[in-house]
Amino acid sequence: MPRFSIIVPCFKVQGFLRECLDSVLEQSYRDVEVIAVDDRSPDGCGAILDEYAAHDERVRVLHLPENVGLGRARNAGLPHAAGDYLFFLDSDDTLTPGALRAMADRLDESGDPDVLVFDYARTYWWGGTRRNALAHVLADCGDGTFTAAEHPEILDLLMVVWNKVYRRDFVEKHDFRFPPGYYEDTPWTFPVMLSAEHIATLDRICLNYRQRRQGNILSTTSRKHFDIHDQYERVFAFVDSRPELAVWRPHLHRKMGEHCLDILAKPDRLPPSDKAEFFRRTARMFRAYAPSEESAEPLPGELRALRGGYAAYRVRRLAGQAGRELARRGGQARGAAGVRLRRGLGALEARRPLDPDLVVYSAFSHRGVLGDPGAVYRTAREIAPHLRGVWVVRDEETAALLPDDVEHVLLDSPAYRRVTARAGFFVNNVNWPGTLVKRPGSVHIHTHQGTPLKYMAADLLDKPGARYGVDVPQMLRRADRWDHSLVANLHSELVWERAYPCHFASARTGSPRNDVLVGADAAAGAAVRERLGIPAGDTVVLYAPTRREYRRGGHVERVDLARFAADLGEGHTLVVRLHPSLASGPARGMGLAELHRRGIVVDATDEPHVEDVMLASDVLVTDYSALMFDYANLDRPIVVHADDWNAYAASRGVYFDITAEAPGHVSRSYRELAWLFASDSWRDEESARLRAGFRERFCAFDDGRAAERVVRTLLLGEPMPERAPVRIPGPATARDLVAPT
Repeated sequence: MPRFSIIVPCFKVQGFLRECLDSVLEQSYRDVEVIAVDDRSPDGCGAILDEYAAHDERVRVLHLPENVGLGRARNAGLPHAAGDYLFFLDSDDTLTPGALRAMADRLDESGDPDVLVFDYARTYWWGGTRRNALAHVLADCGDGTFTAAEHPEILDLLMVVWNKVYRRDFVEKHDFRFPPGYYEDTPWTFPVMLSAEHIATLDRICLNYRQRRQGNILSTTSRKHFDIHDQYERVFAFVDSRPELAVWRPHLHRKMGEHCLDILAKPDRLPPSDKAEFFRRTARMFRAYAPSEESAEPLPGELRALRGGYAAYRVRRLAGQAGRELARRGGQARGAAGVRLRRGLGALEARRPLDPDLVVYSAFSHRGVLGDPGAVYRTAREIAPHLRGVWVVRDEETAALLPDDVEHVLLDSPAYRRVTARAGFFVNNVNWPGTLVKRPGSVHIHTHQGTPLKYMAADLLDKPGARYGVDVPQMLRRADRWDHSLVANLHSELVWERAYPCHFASARTGSPRNDVLVGADAAAGAAVRERLGIPAGDTVVLYAPTRREYRRGGHVERVDLARFAADLGEGHTLVVRLHPSLASGPARGMGLAELHRRGIVVDATDEPHVEDVMLASDVLVTDYSALMFDYANLDRPIVVHADDWNAYAASRGVYFDITAEAPGHVSRSYRELAWLFASDSWRDEESARLRAGFRERFCAFDDGRAAERVVRTLLLGEPMPERAPVRIPGPATARDLVAPT
C-alpha cells in the first residue's frame, strides 16, 4: 500500500502536463501511486499519460468516456486509490523538490492526522513567484494536531483542495465527494476541515500554483460562476445535517458573502449584463442564511452592501475607487510639498558650519549597527570618544532593536536632515540616498560589502540580465560622493576603481568587520554555538549559498538540505545562511524553515552579525558568495560547490574563475560534495595549501586593526603605526579579468 495516492485530473493541459508529472515522479520519496484521469481531453493529454504509464509502473491512467469536469474527474479516481493519503494535484501545478518527503515526515511526526495542510507559492506566467501571504498561520498552529475550533484561523487560508492531503479512511468514513460545476473545492474543503478531529500543518512550500495568462477555468468570463451559490447551498446543507456544527454558521455566512463579492468584483469573471442578477442572488442567499441576532458577528463594511440593492453597491464601489484616486493624488501633492519643504530646510541647515566631530553611519540599507560601518563605530567609541556617532535606520521597528546607548535618526526625518546637513563624516557600505547633497568639506567613506567575485556597477553594462532593475548611471552618480574606498586586497582595489570610475582614493585599510576573524581561536564561537543550540563537540558545517541572476527571484536550490544533513551524519550540525536578498522571499519556505523547526538544520539567516556565524563554524560550504573571502581570515576549510559555475559566470559576469583559483576543494556535483565530507578530504593537506594561497592574495590587508586604521587615519587624521611588512600579491593570473593599469 503506497503512502500517497496522487489523483491528477487532466483536461486541455498538454503544455504543462509533463512538468507536473515529472515533479511527482522525480521526487526522492517514491512510495506513491499516480492516478491520472483523462477527462476526455481533446488535445494530447491522453497520449502523454499513456506514455508515462508505459515507463513507470506507479502511473495508472483512466480514460473517461465523456468530459465530466474537474470535480467528478477527481471522484472517478477515488475508487482506484489505495494509498494511506489522498492528494488531489491539478495538472498544471507542480510539486517542489523534496515536497513528498517533507509531507511524509510531518505525517509520521504528527501521528497520521486526518488532514495535513501545507504551504504553496503562486508562480506567474511572466516569471514571478509570490508566497502565500498567510503562511504564518501554518507556523502559528504549532507542532501538534488540532481541530478547526481550536485554530479557526486555519479556515482563513485559501480553501482549495490541493494545499492539503487527506487520510483515505477518513474520507471514506464521511463519504466526501466533489459536486459538479465551478468552485467544486468549496463544498469539499469546508466539510472536511470542520469534520476533521486531527489537523496538522507543514510550514513548507510544497506546491507551485501556476497562474496562467489564459486558459484558467476560473478566469473565463461565463455564467458558470453562478455555480458558487449552489456550492454554498451544499456547504450549509452539510452543516445543517450535523447539529454540532451549527456554531460555524456565522463564520460560513461571512465567508460566503466575501467569496461572492470577490467574484463580482473581478473584471474577468461575469458577463457585465449578468452582474446585477449575480448580486441579487447573492443578497437573497445572504439574507436567507443570516445567523440569529444573538450569534451574529459584526458585518464588515463591504458585506453591509448586500443588505441594499445593486445600484447602491455600484455607487459604493465607484465612490471607493474615486476616494482611492483622490487619496493617491493627494499623496502625490503632499509628497511634492514635502520635497519643497525639505529642500528649504536643507538649504537653511547647509548654511551652518560642518561639525568635524559628527559621524553619520549606515549599513545594509539602514538595517542597523552592522558590517564594516558597525566595526568602525565601535572602535571610534573606544579610541575617539569625542566623536559623536549617529546611525541612520530605516524605520521604528529597526530602531527598537538598537542598544539604548546608540544614537540614531530615522531615514528622511527632520532629525536625519539636520545631522546629514552638518556631518563632517559619512560611513556607509551601500550608498546614501540620491537626495543627500555632499557639502564641500564633508568626507564620505565607503566600506563596500566584501571582496567582489561577480561583476559590479559599470561592469554590469554588458550584462543586461544581471543589471535588471539596477540603475547604473544613478549608482555612479551616488558614488561620485565617495572620498575613500576601503579595500582588503589589491584585487578589490583594481575592481572598485574599474567598476566605479569616480573620484575617490583607495584606502588599503583591510575590512573592519573582519578584525574579529583575524587570529580567532576555536573558542571564539562558543557563545554563538550555545545560542544556536548546537551540541558541544559537533563539527559545524556552514552552508552559505548566493543568489542567481539567471533565475527571477534569485533563488535556486542547489543542495537538498535534508539529504546533506543526513549524509553528514552524527556529530555534525548543518547551519544554513541564505543571501540577505533571499531572506524575505519564498526561499525559506521551500523547506529551510521546516527543517529548522524539526532540528535537522539550523537556519542562521536572521542572525544579525554574519561574523558570529562564521566564528561558530568549522568549515564553510558555499558556491560563489563573497563570504568566502572573509572566511579565509579564519584559516578554516572552505569547499566551493560549483555545480552551475558556467551558467552563473555567463549570466552574472565574474572577475576570475573561482573554480581554478579556489580557497579549497571544488565539487561539481552533489555526489562529489558528499564524498568530500565522507572521506574527510575537506580538511586535508591540499585544502590547507589552496587556502594558504587564497589567504595570501585576498586577505593581504586584513591584520586585525582595520577599524582602528580607519578611525585614526581617516576620521582623526593621525598617522597609523606601520604594520608588519605584508607581501602584496602581484597581478592576477591570465584567467583574471582585472589587471592593474
